[in-house]
Amino acid sequence: MIHDRLAVASTAIALVMGSAGAVAAADCKPVTDADMMGMAPGANPQQYDLIEFETAGDCTLTFSGNPEMDALNAEIAGNGNLPAVADRLPSEPLVLIPNQNVGTYGGTMNALAKAPESGTSDMLSWRHVNLVRFSDDLQTIVPSVAKSFTWNETGTEVTFDLRAGHKWSDGAPFTAQDIVFWYDSNKLNTELYSEVQSNWVFGGEPMKVEALSDTKVKFSFAVPNPNFLTFLATTWKQPFLPKHFLAQFHGDFNENADALAKERGFDTWVEHFQFLACGSDWKDCPTPLMRDSNAVTIPTLESFITTVENQTERTYVANPYFFMVDTAGNQLPYPSRWKETWTRDREIINLKAIQGEFDLKASGLELVDYPLLIDNMERGDYKVSLASTGAGSHMTYTMNFGHKDEVLREVLNDVTFRQALSLAINRAEVNELVYLGQGKPAQWLPADHNSHSLVTESDMQHMAAFDPDKANEMLDSIGLTEKDAEGIRLLSDGRPLVLRLDFPAQAGPAEVHELVRDYWSAVGVRLELKEVSTEVFRAQAEGSNHDIAVWGGGGTDAVGVVSGLSNTRMAPPFREGHAVEWQKWLQSDGAEGVEPTEDAKRVYEVVEDLYFSPIGSDKHQKLVREMVDLHKDNTWLIGIVGDVPDPLLVRNRVGNVMAETSDFVAFSFYRHHAYKAYQWYLKDGK
Repeated sequence: MIHDRLAVASTAIALVMGSAGAVAAADCKPVTDADMMGMAPGANPQQYDLIEFETAGDCTLTFSGNPEMDALNAEIAGNGNLPAVADRLPSEPLVLIPNQNVGTYGGTMNALAKAPESGTSDMLSWRHVNLVRFSDDLQTIVPSVAKSFTWNETGTEVTFDLRAGHKWSDGAPFTAQDIVFWYDSNKLNTELYSEVQSNWVFGGEPMKVEALSDTKVKFSFAVPNPNFLTFLATTWKQPFLPKHFLAQFHGDFNENADALAKERGFDTWVEHFQFLACGSDWKDCPTPLMRDSNAVTIPTLESFITTVENQTERTYVANPYFFMVDTAGNQLPYPSRWKETWTRDREIINLKAIQGEFDLKASGLELVDYPLLIDNMERGDYKVSLASTGAGSHMTYTMNFGHKDEVLREVLNDVTFRQALSLAINRAEVNELVYLGQGKPAQWLPADHNSHSLVTESDMQHMAAFDPDKANEMLDSIGLTEKDAEGIRLLSDGRPLVLRLDFPAQAGPAEVHELVRDYWSAVGVRLELKEVSTEVFRAQAEGSNHDIAVWGGGGTDAVGVVSGLSNTRMAPPFREGHAVEWQKWLQSDGAEGVEPTEDAKRVYEVVEDLYFSPIGSDKHQKLVREMVDLHKDNTWLIGIVGDVPDPLLVRNRVGNVMAETSDFVAFSFYRHHAYKAYQWYLKDGK
């Protein structure tokens, strides 16, 4: 491919005449964030488009790639022979400025998670791309897959310009038609979805997606949608699918799609396509490799592509067609491979850390283990620090408000009962024993005090004092006065008041649950504990087969409100299906599920209004205040300790991981997505 350099006078490219009369262009400066070498920044922080970079540097950039790329490409089932690196890149690749150094190629970066779908968002964020992303200032939205974007004057249309020549990981062209296919043939297809997902409905109407050309696509909304780019910059949902690959499995494009589905073990093309397209919504979805080790992996735009996936590990190789380069013209990413293995055993995770068996981790290490990790830094050849997570690590308990047992449901729906349980918890002791005194004993609120100045100390301490005497009085006041021989209160039908908590390791340290069990037992409520897999936990919650559930209560900063997290944290189902029967009722207009309280209905409306209110506006602030008050009045979620940092471990061999990475690593900003993981590299190349 010959790149259009727009070599006109305005580019002011410096030319040097060789002895044989040939014309050569000046080499570009390999600038880094640490040393810009006097070069002016681009329109967007820490990155340029190619022509912008060449103009600023008065140079022409030449491209090079990983010398192992042919061998890596051979591991990608279905990929053909590779053209030269310049022909694999878009006509105008994104030029990413490395943090400290232009990296070196090679090596395998190792990761660890608790299960195939448990804490893997940590590593998945390293390879994630979307049309736009947040820069690492966590304030500026910059182009990524898209080359640029523009809004109309009313905020009802946003148009994205794509990169000419951009390719999927198998070398096929990526165009606006892949975005239209994702939406019209997938999200709007009534065989695949009974109704359009709420993420894509604005002002009561599904958005519209129109390809204006191969490199221009327009999103239109029924109402002004000021926070749409914030959503795209933080969500794992990707608004594109490889039409050239997936159309063959879609009934609207191939009359033999059902037959192909049956060959692969599915009853219909609908089931098969839902399985294949799942990764566009959540990257933990299994790839075809989980079912067939010889399957062709679905093409991707991400920095790495899966080549091995089974019940013990995932292996990835660098995408040979990835659209980013560094300032020296090296195609990113630098590492050749990534490998992620799984174990739920906390002692084994710590042992692997101490032995230097994984390279970077910010999700899944427990604060209580921080001293152990500190003591073994030299042995494991790593550094460990504490990363702020905002509200992301604030563990919360939520009752099953639609419980199938009507007697127990009545108790769980009584706000006095929930507030009594809250007062029975010794949060200061939990903070000292489990969180090493690093957190803040507080009630969970649907607005993070770090982001919202309107949240007061009084708000945070609402029903959060340790007052077992008051808790006992409140439990007596709602008729739970009779007790069995062990001091456990009796329900109205004479049964002991026993709550079952099946918890996944992903939801936080078991030591918290053990302490809460003892606190609640002291006021006459028995809590039975059992650790289960994340998959079992979610299946129970989604089927309303649980008494009480637990999860991190994050997504409460200003970004979380519009990033798709709010519907599962602030409003029914309050995260992981805890109030799934209420959610069913709300989404079916009362045709299914259990009718929620009037306050629960209102909080659902407030979430919808928040999405369309510009962050920081007066309307936004008033809605946040109302949301806080609704949660205070109802205590739907019982919080324990907020502002809990997470250990962040980085092996010394990993380069270009900035200190800023340890400042804030939260799911509401999709872990490391803002920190340019595409330019991390392995100093030893191994």
